[in-house]
Amino acid sequence: MVPAAAAVLVAAGAVTYAVADGDHPPAPASVAVPGADSADAGFARDMAVHHQQAVEMSYIVRDGTRDEDVRRLAYDIAQTQANQRGMLLGWLDLWELPKVSADPPMTWMGMGDAPAGEDGALMPGMATDTQLEALRGKRGRDAEVGYLRLMIAHHKGGVHMAEGCVKRCEVKAERRLARGMVESQESEIDLMTGMLKERGARP
Repeated sequence: MVPAAAAVLVAAGAVTYAVADGDHPPAPASVAVPGADSADAGFARDMAVHHQQAVEMSYIVRDGTRDEDVRRLAYDIAQTQANQRGMLLGWLDLWELPKVSADPPMTWMGMGDAPAGEDGALMPGMATDTQLEALRGKRGRDAEVGYLRLMIAHHKGGVHMAEGCVKRCEVKAERRLARGMVESQESEIDLMTGMLKERGARP
């Protein structure tokens, strides 16, 4: 018999595979397909990019520490955000909308005129290229503290975006996903703040 935890992971992997293979999550029949400039499309595009960096940072720290608590957290974040990213990109495919826009990131939130992020930080909370490179060079406690600090900031930016979708998106399934992101990431922020304190560090 497959253990419950393993069954969950198998199911999560199946979702990701299905989205990649073209079996996209169904859009509610009662909602018209959103436009390319809609909040629904903008959130899906921007959050997919935002999530991808969280996955990248989680794999970096996995290789930089042997601490089981941090590695477990990083694995959970990587799996969750990879699956959500697959859903967001799957919706864009289903809606036959482009995954890349000529508009600046966050335009759907009315932030398109804000100064562009420096050194690769395209959206709120995203780490810069310099910060990512520094994380790759850290080991042990330094890697754990560096990851936790970057991921707390990353989650805060993600919560801000998800709250924007809750207010602006029209597709009910997408608003539901955004609400779930707010709840889970706020919980993880509390968890990571505690993990930093255990290591004698501040966010």
